Amino acid sequence: MEIAQYTGDLQDQIISLILNIQRNEFGLDITEDDQPDLKNIQSFYQKNGGNFWVAIADGVVVGTVALLYIGDENFALRKMFVQKEYRGHQNDIAGKLLKRAENWATAKCAKGIYLGTTERFHAAHRFYRKNDYIEVTQNMLPKGFPIMFVDILFFGKML
Repeated sequence: MEIAQYTGDLQDQIISLILNIQRNEFGLDITEDDQPDLKNIQSFYQKNGGNFWVAIADGVVVGTVALLYIGDENFALRKMFVQKEYRGHQNDIAGKLLKRAENWATAKCAKGIYLGTTERFHAAHRFYRKNDYIEVTQNMLPKGFPIMFVDILFFGKML
């Protein structure tokens, strides 16, 4: 398994992975059209200090994470997804993806990383808490934080 910076040739695999998890695994009523960032990863994430990474196992995308620079030395953590068969401590793909994103943000002298999530991702909530993210209210989010319509829980971590 390797974690690599997005280069443009994996877009279809990324969209398939994320939509499968959102729609089929968790039953969220969200489409590809609701997420135009997935069709423009380079121009949306990989500018102004942000980035997008993929976890690849045997040539297949099995995980993703992105950082979007939202100003004032803060980042939004987005698109953190790991294929069901690759979750858990044995592979620690989620941990490796998160660490890659946090190291990137630290190198950019970030003050904090914030994220929004749906109430259905209970394991993700435990994962973020285990990694020192604390639940914050929506009004505590930095200006410029992009809230998706499915986001009802928010977390933040000061670096």
